Amino acid sequence: MENKLKVYRAMNEITQEDLAKALGVTRQTIIAIEKNKYDPSLNLAFKIARYFKVQIEDLFIYKDE
Repeated sequence: MENKLKVYRAMNEITQEDLAKALGVTRQTIIAIEKNKYDPSLNLAFKIARYFKVQIEDLFIYKDE
């Protein structure tokens, strides 16, 4: 699964640290998601989408493997 988290973070001028605090995760989690090394849980993915006030499909792109 790919994502546009870094793009949305940049558009909103949010640091990885601030986003991590707002979501209750570590900065390392945000880094891993942005680098596509970690797929967030469905719950976390919805939290991120809600944070940016977008649809989950706008942030995360599912690729059937």
